Amino acid sequence: MKSLIFGILILLVVGVGGLVYRNAVEHPNQKVACPVDAKLCPDGTSVSRMAPACSFPACPPPNVTLDSAQIAYAIPAGFVAITGSSDPSVIAEYDLQSASSTATASIFIRRYAVSTASTPLATIERTAVGYPSGQLVSTDAFTSTVIGLHRYTVVAIERYAGTVDTAYYLSRGSDVLRFDAVDRGVVTGSGSNPSAAALPAETALKYLLSTLQGN
Repeated sequence: MKSLIFGILILLVVGVGGLVYRNAVEHPNQKVACPVDAKLCPDGTSVSRMAPACSFPACPPPNVTLDSAQIAYAIPAGFVAITGSSDPSVIAEYDLQSASSTATASIFIRRYAVSTASTPLATIERTAVGYPSGQLVSTDAFTSTVIGLHRYTVVAIERYAGTVDTAYYLSRGSDVLRFDAVDRGVVTGSGSNPSAAALPAETALKYLLSTLQGN
């Protein structure tokens, strides 16, 4: 009796397996029903899951994902990616492409690891070097601001010879991300003292930071 029952079970398994295989062969393009949820991209658009794995595709440009820093953001309009930086701390660089202005604008994203014997604040203090003096920027000049979902330590790195460089530091415990807005060709003489907030790179960087996703 046991042998008969076992034989019947074997036949059932083989039969079901045959039906599954036949269905897969005869209907290879059968649609897969994926969940209908959506992934929000940094620029506010969204993408839906795609069959057959039902995974989310990468967000299209101007959205960018930096896997090395585990962040995503939208590149500001008019800015293009630049490669080949000689600074090993630079993980991304973008320049404004415009023929209508003599001023140039750049955005740099740097990453500094925080050693076990240090702290995020100490890392910020160590890397906030002013130009052209080459001296560390005093912590008295540090301010903070909230943009989007994150709080940043803001440091005026350079304001000399037509260049304005403002750095926004994001502390994350094990590392620190530094976002620089660098405007060149800025008219600062003859009593002119333009606000960094009104400059192209500064404006663009604030937009980028408002779209930043990640811890």
